[in-house]
Amino acid sequence: MRAEDVEAMRKLPLFLGVDPAQVDVMLRSAFLQRFPPHVVLVHEGQSADFLHVVVEGHVDVFSAYRDRETTVALLGPGHSFIVAAVVLDRLYLQTARTLTSARVLLLPAEAVRAAFAEDAAFARAMAIELAYAYRGLVKELKNQKLRSGLERLANWLVARNVETGRKNRFDLPFEKKILASRLGMAPEVLSRTLASLVSYKVRVDGSTVEIGDPDALLKLATPSATIDDPQT
Repeated sequence: MRAEDVEAMRKLPLFLGVDPAQVDVMLRSAFLQRFPPHVVLVHEGQSADFLHVVVEGHVDVFSAYRDRETTVALLGPGHSFIVAAVVLDRLYLQTARTLTSARVLLLPAEAVRAAFAEDAAFARAMAIELAYAYRGLVKELKNQKLRSGLERLANWLVARNVETGRKNRFDLPFEKKILASRLGMAPEVLSRTLASLVSYKVRVDGSTVEIGDPDALLKLATPSATIDDPQT
């Protein structure tokens, strides 16, 4: 890596408070790479050779079985994957691919495990990352088990509207098939579910969503802090 890239990587949340010498060891053998969209970064079932940290862009972490596929998580800048496989030196249980153009830091797994064993601050940072991932999976399990597809879609639209400034109009950040996978439904089911939201004054034109009655959509969604609030 270039000297300026190394200095920038030192500021990642993963390295805050970590012994600079440990950071040097990890970064000395690391790679900072830029990838175009739709590039597979890790394959389910392969050995965990690297800890990946998203620096720019977004990554889709998913799993496939026969002809079915489901998104487990969508990760943005600052997030790492797949931490548990690296810490335990086990196989990846999921596949990850770039959703957009992305820059990703690849930290060799052996260096990560050595730092985990020797530096308390780094171990704490990794534990926090694992804790967030666990809580995210619990929330997603509750979302899938306790809500209908219509309710999951409504909550996603409410959250996206908040993220984009409550303007009641926004563009989908990725393809509809990715959204369908994220919500745990087939693309054709998503299309039917979107159509059923017309009665709630939600209009979809291509990738643009318009929410004509935010209160009606919010009443349908009925967000729950223990499922939908990223800060909980």
